[in-house]
Amino acid sequence: MTLVGIIANPASGKDIRRLVAHGSVFDNIEKVNIVRRILLGLESAGVDKVLYMPDYFDIVPRALENVHLKISVEPLNMRCEGTQEDSTLAAKLLEEEGAKCFVILGGDGTNRAVAKGSISVPFMSVSTGTNNIFPCMVEGTIAGMAAGYVATGAVSVEDATFPTKRIDIMIDGKVVDIALVDVALYDDIFLGSKAIWDMNRVKELVLTQAKPSNIGLSSIGGMVIQWPMPQDKGLHVILGSSDSEEGFIVTAPVAPGLIKPVRVLEFNSISIGDEICFDMSPAVIALDGEREVELLPGKKASVRLSGSGPRVVDIERTMWLAVQRGRMTNHGK
Repeated sequence: MTLVGIIANPASGKDIRRLVAHGSVFDNIEKVNIVRRILLGLESAGVDKVLYMPDYFDIVPRALENVHLKISVEPLNMRCEGTQEDSTLAAKLLEEEGAKCFVILGGDGTNRAVAKGSISVPFMSVSTGTNNIFPCMVEGTIAGMAAGYVATGAVSVEDATFPTKRIDIMIDGKVVDIALVDVALYDDIFLGSKAIWDMNRVKELVLTQAKPSNIGLSSIGGMVIQWPMPQDKGLHVILGSSDSEEGFIVTAPVAPGLIKPVRVLEFNSISIGDEICFDMSPAVIALDGEREVELLPGKKASVRLSGSGPRVVDIERTMWLAVQRGRMTNHGK
């Protein structure tokens, strides 16, 4: 039996950046519509069963209304708490159930939460968040078909997916969390509303990605390098205050519609396995754009670039390979 897991975050696309920046609101009704199309795509690709994360909005049950599917669609046996830990637990349970692919609706934070639960199952990441560097914008029908071809083995995982990096966050030498795109050392003592928008408080960045076309903190890295970063490299950026005269200033889209001058003091390429120590406490460490880890006085924090991120479905390549292998043709049968 071919099993696919769906993790749709009802809270993605709704944080405070709608107030302090100009992020669009991604409502849950649209997520319902996307999931409906994903289910139809999965069925057409030959998937037998879908297990999904239950949520307070009932995204998947609503998607099943007014649509006739032969595919089995059932909720995971778990309690919904309405926190990011739901996504982490769902990923663990889906891996245990033998899921061959995850279809994830959310932004960078949602994918990070899923990766904390499992990195052994390929990700089909559909962008419905605020910062959407890790997931991609894709029509739900195509997302379902591509995930289905990977899950059924019509296209192998090796052919259909690409590897990603992650950043391990360590306190006193122990890994306490991970990030998929960016880590920021933030001069504050409270997690607060989590989102970051005051660039004067950002002191250091460690990035798995650095593209000028990104939105969020990783765009800063994209403004200081001249060429795309290799798969086995990351970037460490040291920032200064806006009133300083050291370094140089870049202009970066640090949040949707929020384009800020940022003073860069230093930037250096890092390699897989390299560890960066943060010499500030107390402070807060932001992961993929959100304040998550409180660094208490006297604690030592460091981050390490790792090549052990989840594998992600390459949609374009997967669909081409499915065509070449005859999955779209019945020759009159």
